[in-house]
Amino acid sequence: MQVITTTTLRKYLSDSVDKVSGDKDYLLIARRGKIVSALVNIDLFEDLVALMNKDYKESIAQARDEYEQGEYVSHEQLFGEL
Repeated sequence: MQVITTTTLRKYLSDSVDKVSGDKDYLLIARRGKIVSALVNIDLFEDLVALMNKDYKESIAQARDEYEQGEYVSHEQLFGEL
């Protein structure tokens, strides 16, 4: 189990994502000394969601297909310009 602070995560987000995508399934994220969240490998996330809702696994596969076909919205389209 590896814990990373929110400050370190902000500074090293790309490296943290690479770590989770590579040799770690997840990183626990701490704020003010308390674990508050987790950065999770997508495969582990899908497995966890599938355990909670069997139908969701099918929706994940559909979402991946749509993404690969270019059917998605950008951050700006969803949230507007900041």
